[in-house]
Amino acid sequence: MRAVVLVGGFGTRLRPLTLTTPKQMLPVVDRPMIEHVLAHLRSHGVGDAVLSLGYRPEAFTEAYPDGTAAGVRLRYAVDPEPLDTAGAVRFAARHAGIDERFVVCNGDVLTDLDLGALVDLHERRRAEGTIALHRVEDPSAFGVVATDGHDRVVAFVEKPPPHQAPSDLINAGTYVLEPSVLERIPDGRAASIEREVFPTMAADGSLFAMVGDTYWIDAGTPAQYLAAQLDLLDGRRGPASKGVDPDASIDEGATVTRAVVGAGAVVAAGARVVDSVVLPGARVGAGAVVTGSIVGRGAEVGAGAEVTDLTVVGHGAVVAAGEVLTGERRPAGCS
Repeated sequence: MRAVVLVGGFGTRLRPLTLTTPKQMLPVVDRPMIEHVLAHLRSHGVGDAVLSLGYRPEAFTEAYPDGTAAGVRLRYAVDPEPLDTAGAVRFAARHAGIDERFVVCNGDVLTDLDLGALVDLHERRRAEGTIALHRVEDPSAFGVVATDGHDRVVAFVEKPPPHQAPSDLINAGTYVLEPSVLERIPDGRAASIEREVFPTMAADGSLFAMVGDTYWIDAGTPAQYLAAQLDLLDGRRGPASKGVDPDASIDEGATVTRAVVGAGAVVAAGARVVDSVVLPGARVGAGAVVTGSIVGRGAEVGAGAEVTDLTVVGHGAVVAAGEVLTGERRPAGCS
């Protein structure tokens, strides 16, 4: 089976980290986010994927010049203009010549979904489309789905007002689609699969869904990007990962606890890094404190500075010695 992976967004929720880097190319512990996504697809038999690109496509093509990543053969489809989710799926599938059943997934969703089970349900129900669902406490920020007793989707509502959602089941960003779905998508304009295509399919009775009772996280916000990494350190997805890269430099007088420290990063004497991510090449100065925050590639946290409460320091940015940042973004104005 082949897959279309949506990676074309601007990643505005993760600014300033995404001012120069697509979010799917940001590292999650030891490798770019996109490689985690592709490795999951590969583990379920997907050998070919089309990356639907828009924002800074060269970041992907330059990173994988031989056209493979995580054991998956890649093709690149660069949207000629912003096409939204459905338009991007149609363009990428047509570009790659997909004319049989295929998988679609979001490149910023990390999950242990049983993709084989999703395909099996799709086949049993003779569905035109089958989507994975995930249960959340507050579904108002997602596409919310209601089903009947036979897995058929009876309502699909994109981002309903709080307390007006038809269920607590959300669109988890992985779909199995028949090629006929492409005919439902308008050509030559932006179109939303959540607002236009899925509601129409639900009305036609051709859309089904499966609740994926498994690990799932949308890593597209600072809080979730950080959480996805700490989950790997905590062993929530298999054996616990090692957070400190062998090429990082940690002074023996520094404290690094439940944190990711990338290659070439430096944590100086007396510094404390806790529940945080320090990307490759960054520097945490003597006596500085970084807790519950993200320090971008090549950034510098000066001696004695404090970076706390989900502060995000962009790539190459500088926090001056002794400066205190609490829940801020540097450069400012990127939220």
